[in-house]
Amino acid sequence: MYKITFSKQADKTLRKMPRNLALKIAKKIKELANHPEKMSNIKKLTNHPGYRMRVGDWRIVYLVNDNEKNIHIIKIKTRGGVYK
Repeated sequence: MYKITFSKQADKTLRKMPRNLALKIAKKIKELANHPEKMSNIKKLTNHPGYRMRVGDWRIVYLVNDNEKNIHIIKIKTRGGVYK
């Protein structure tokens, strides 16, 4: 199981969004921590060392450190704003 850490921006976004959506995203992040290699809707980013996971219209951008078993969530934003 991987340890999950959040950037300040991602943590703030998760806290401000509607509760039902935040719970849905949190559930997907927990699944990611348990089985990062078996998740669907994940793509490697081309101009960035990280990955993105799609949850509805929202995107979660994160980095994986396999040596330390750590996943660092960088951004949680809607599709239009996450890649800027």
